[in-house]
Amino acid sequence: MMKKWLRFGLIVISIFALIAVAGCGGGEDEPVAGESSGEEDQASQETILVASDTAYAPFEFQDPNSGDYVGFDMDLVKAIAEVNDWNCEIRSMNFDGIVPALESSSVDMSISAMTITDQRKEKVNFSVPYYRSGQSVMVAASNEDIKGFEDLDGKHIGAQISTTGAMEANTVPNANVTEYNTINEAFMALRNGNIDAIVNDFPVNAYFIKRGNDDVKLVGDLRTSEHYGIAIPKDKPEILEKVNSALKTLKENGKYDEIYKEWFGEEPPEYLPGEPTEQ
Repeated sequence: MMKKWLRFGLIVISIFALIAVAGCGGGEDEPVAGESSGEEDQASQETILVASDTAYAPFEFQDPNSGDYVGFDMDLVKAIAEVNDWNCEIRSMNFDGIVPALESSSVDMSISAMTITDQRKEKVNFSVPYYRSGQSVMVAASNEDIKGFEDLDGKHIGAQISTTGAMEANTVPNANVTEYNTINEAFMALRNGNIDAIVNDFPVNAYFIKRGNDDVKLVGDLRTSEHYGIAIPKDKPEILEKVNSALKTLKENGKYDEIYKEWFGEEPPEYLPGEPTEQ
């Protein structure tokens, strides 16, 4: 009788041992000595904190289905991270909070359709230009009085706070300028009839209309010619050097052109990324 119980006990122990081995393996191959898993590789990468106003399509916005941050800037910063073997974490924040975050070095860099200006260059460093833009005027589709920037005198204008659009709007004589936290708030105000016009970056205005918002339209010519740059804290020159080097690599290997054409449907200007030969 004792022998039977002993044999039964040995069988049970053997079964549990087999179950334990199967659970640890999970059906996957064990890592080879000298190799690391994907999680270990990510853990060994330098983590770079990237600030962005993630409500500025088509440059940075949240995919309604996946919740991921997508857009031209998001694809570009991922490509830069791949070249530099970085693990990038996007820190979403309002546009007017980005430069202060860079000044305090609470983030390592920012990609957020930010125009390179002399005023901003006093506070942060910029990469070489990676996109050419300009200010445009958007009005209700039914508006026949405003045909361009010159017709904004005395009108109620909307713009996003701390942007070059807001700077340009504030040069209009007798204008009442309302500055919104996000450009989407300005779009909503225009569609609701709360403002007469919006001054904002052309590609963002154009993309908004392209997404089926045919109750608004663009009028007149571009008011300015501007270039976007990746902003980096003054005390992180090593990141600036790596960003510029990566942009050069992406230009040479064709990846930058691929990303640009995916989002804008055309070839980028030949000099980008890089300094323009003509202003």
